[in-house]
Amino acid sequence: MFTTYQEALDWIHGRLRLGIKPGLTRMEWMMDRLGSPEKKIKAVHVGGTNGKGSTVTFLRSILQAGGYTVGTFTSPYIEQFNERISVNGIPISDEEILELTNVIKPLSDELEGTELGGPTEFEVITAMAFYYFANTNNIDIVIFEVGLGGRFDSTNIIQPLASIITNIGLDHTNILGDTYEEIAFEKAGIIKNNTPIFTAVKHPGALKVIEEAAEKMSAPIFRLNQEFQISGHESIAKGEVFTVKTKTLSYEELKISMIGQHQTENASLAVLAADFLNQAGFQVTEASIRRGLNEAYWPGRFEILSENPLVVIDGAHNKEGITALIHELSNRFKDRSIQIVFAAMRDKKLDEMIAMLDGIAEQISFVSFDFPRAAKAEELLKISKSDNKLAVDDWKSYLIEKIKNVELNEVLVVTGSLYFISEAKPFICNNI
Repeated sequence: MFTTYQEALDWIHGRLRLGIKPGLTRMEWMMDRLGSPEKKIKAVHVGGTNGKGSTVTFLRSILQAGGYTVGTFTSPYIEQFNERISVNGIPISDEEILELTNVIKPLSDELEGTELGGPTEFEVITAMAFYYFANTNNIDIVIFEVGLGGRFDSTNIIQPLASIITNIGLDHTNILGDTYEEIAFEKAGIIKNNTPIFTAVKHPGALKVIEEAAEKMSAPIFRLNQEFQISGHESIAKGEVFTVKTKTLSYEELKISMIGQHQTENASLAVLAADFLNQAGFQVTEASIRRGLNEAYWPGRFEILSENPLVVIDGAHNKEGITALIHELSNRFKDRSIQIVFAAMRDKKLDEMIAMLDGIAEQISFVSFDFPRAAKAEELLKISKSDNKLAVDDWKSYLIEKIKNVELNEVLVVTGSLYFISEAKPFICNNI
């Protein structure tokens, strides 16, 4: 038994050594031992390549504005580990993490001795989340974010009220497949029988795979630019304004505080899912939708940490994320010199990502950070074709100096791996 939060956290993180082991058998084994907590929860399941966390946040904020108590399970964390299991946006306490770890640890030890093998870090945390939400009073609904893929993701043991697939990109190709269609097949694994699926997937091949899965499961499907449309989009100083329409409803001039055109798609999925929940016994009004969208906040997504000096942080950790980041930088800061600090995992499509950043950065700095799969600064530097580039091992000292020297015509953009962003954001906030 663990006696301190730090002991519990060290044990959880120690499970990282097991890597990623797709499959549901270990989760089903643990859920059976825990009395099937996943069957006691009303849930919405959110998958996709990018935008999952933002969509979870929009939907949570809408439901919370309607007076509901909403649990969320997300990954990875940005500011503190506990935020992965939250209620109404507030991370559970250190004491609760300790209690949950002491519930799951004996099961993990028992599993270790079977042919199934011990659970991974993500499986442990997912089991903790199911147990917590099923045994905590007054939680009305839980929104689960898929960790990786969908079909064999640890969260995919739930029977949700609705499922959402945000988009499809070529990420985690070593596990999910090399094509949009192969990846879409894995993501579509969260579609359940007779359960509506809301999606903003635009790639034709990927969308066809999702449509086929929905048809096979007799799942009603709501597609961007088909069953629903976004129009009247306008970027404002701190957010976006847009309209969402279907054949039966119209929400005019919705406002979100998250920056980026892509966030209008994530918000629209949340709006449609919230509207559908009215058929499942919830009461979500237009006023709740408007207030919830406007109040929704998710750290590390094109977040302006400082106006003077101008510092932006963004968890653009794959090609699709970099594309969205560059679109916003070009749109909002076209008259400024773009200074980029970038860190990444070595299993990403780094050549494409870095080439895109090279194209917009006046200067690009590559940094190393302490994580098992992280690429070294020198590795990233070799890929870059920029005429103004450098590699940095001590990113903390470098950022302090860089922030001090940001000029009026410059914007400092810190981007890349969400694991790096989770370290960099609090550090920057303490040193601005």
